[in-house]
Amino acid sequence: MGWGLFLFAGAAGIGVAASLPAPDVQQIVQRSEQAIVEDWNQAPKYSYVERDVESKRDGQPTVKTYQVVMIDGSPYNRLIAINDKPLSSADQAQEVRKLQAEMRRREQESPRERQKRIEKYQRERHQDNALLKGMVSAFDFRQMGEETVNGRTCWVLDATPKPGYAPSSRETKVLAGMRGRLWIDEASGQWVKVQAEVFQPVSLYGFIAKVHPGTSFTLEQEPVAPHLWLPKHFVTHVSASALGFINENSIDDETYSNYKPMGETLSELITR
Repeated sequence: MGWGLFLFAGAAGIGVAASLPAPDVQQIVQRSEQAIVEDWNQAPKYSYVERDVESKRDGQPTVKTYQVVMIDGSPYNRLIAINDKPLSSADQAQEVRKLQAEMRRREQESPRERQKRIEKYQRERHQDNALLKGMVSAFDFRQMGEETVNGRTCWVLDATPKPGYAPSSRETKVLAGMRGRLWIDEASGQWVKVQAEVFQPVSLYGFIAKVHPGTSFTLEQEPVAPHLWLPKHFVTHVSASALGFINENSIDDETYSNYKPMGETLSELITR
């Protein structure tokens, strides 16, 4: 699940409903951080369907849909549709053969190869998790009232960089130039929606790469099991440059659905 993060807020008009006094903003944030960590630890136990829409510059969008499953410690994306059309019988059979070959390859890995593959996956998860958790320490939060989102009554918090914030890692460096808004479910403490944007340029690798204003993300989550929320929609708009002259402007729109415990065997998936 590619959850690499870039943000924008911008919603206007928040209705403030008459209700009991709101808890302290810091309590809301701390409760949400705990929920994020717990959900993050549970996520690899679930398979899901991921629909990716990718647009680069002015090119035609590419739409691909995958069944994502864990195989021996890291995910595998099995292609199941292109441009929202199921694969032909021949292409489905080819994807099954690819999955079977990958399973055999992983079974035959040396201990070092297996460790390298799993560490790569864990490193990517750590980067995303660092950004999610980094938001809590990087921003000052201001409560703006209440709003109903996807049928959930939410506290609405505006987030702005803390004065003097010092990023703890390369992954969290971009947070220094970001601001956003969070909708946090009052009942569960979960993030229902997050929007944020880069409002000032951020250099990620010295002069080599820079993220520009206009880079943004929107994340929406929903409950998929008791006490477990996982992403249902993630959109990133990236405006960046490398070496001062190579521009990369892209939009990635990812939708996640059909979460199921990984107790479902790979042999059952192969027959589909």
